Amino acid sequence: MKDRLLSLDAFRGFTIAAMLLVNNPGDWGHVYAPLLHAQWHGWTFTDWVFPFFVFIAGMAMTISLARRAQAGADKTALLLQTWRRALVIIGIGLLLNLIPNFDFASVRIPGVLQRLGLCTLLAAPIVLWCSARGVALWAALLMAVYAFIQLCVPVPDADGVVHTGVLERGQDVGAWLDRALLDGHLWKQARTWDPEGLLSTLPAVASQLLGVLAGYVLASKKQPAEKAMTWVVAGLASLWLGQVLDAWLMPINKSLWTPSYVFAMAGWALLVFAVFYWLLDAMPQPLARARWARLLHPFVVFGMNALFLFALSGLVAKMLYTVKLADGRSLGKALYQPIVELGLAPQNASLLHAVVFVLAMYALAWFMYRKQWFIKV
Repeated sequence: MKDRLLSLDAFRGFTIAAMLLVNNPGDWGHVYAPLLHAQWHGWTFTDWVFPFFVFIAGMAMTISLARRAQAGADKTALLLQTWRRALVIIGIGLLLNLIPNFDFASVRIPGVLQRLGLCTLLAAPIVLWCSARGVALWAALLMAVYAFIQLCVPVPDADGVVHTGVLERGQDVGAWLDRALLDGHLWKQARTWDPEGLLSTLPAVASQLLGVLAGYVLASKKQPAEKAMTWVVAGLASLWLGQVLDAWLMPINKSLWTPSYVFAMAGWALLVFAVFYWLLDAMPQPLARARWARLLHPFVVFGMNALFLFALSGLVAKMLYTVKLADGRSLGKALYQPIVELGLAPQNASLLHAVVFVLAMYALAWFMYRKQWFIKV
């Protein structure tokens, strides 16, 4: 516990708290716009969440893999250990998709945890056997290959019309590939494409590798203030590059995970983490740092069991709308009704439900923290 970096735990906790908030409104028909994904091109606060998780996974890889490899640990053993963890994460994601019906014929195969696992599978050998420059080159190569495929390879859309470089729903190369390989196992709300599809995993790996590069700064011998400034400068540069690519190459798009989205979200991740790092680990005034540590402690509590809380929250959310009461209502609807009856505006009632859900999950996280129960995969 004493050796843990508070800022990284708090950043992870902020991200899981945000994910719980945006994933659990009381009524999907009444949600404030920043708490929804962008309809297609563009981004909102909600579009921060997933790439932040991927970015954090990259930072953690620098600590858990690169540092141990440099210390002389067997790289092959580290790779196999990391791959085992990644496969377990993928398995948990598939299991959550199977619950409650266990319909193997139509289960969605892609998913958030599946993408996290795949990114780790692909990034691990790069981190173990490449220098920082090599990691950067791999990130650039993955985005370049992805952009070339999306913009230059002609494919038929869901209606059989052949297009080249079309980046609309169900018409891009990634959607065609997902239909060809995973037809019947895609996101139920779309069926012809999936926001966590196979092809867009390539730039998602680049997001993780950018997190690895941020981790190299963290592991360096630079002074804390210099580290924080490095992330701020890199974050602003990444935001600028994301806007340039948005205008000249491919638009910022979470579902397609375009290169512009990679850089834009990495830029925000760097800036947000720099703030946490300064407040919790780098601020030269100990008393001020201690005050911020108390204020941001709930995020640290969330961050200590982030993966477990995400998986559990998904399971709880499913069960709330699967379990039926005697009057035919779902358990979730019955629990939401008292909030509706408060007389709040529909969007505020929906937001209050999400906040209550986050607080309920925090109560569990706090209990686990007090008991020193930290569930690792």
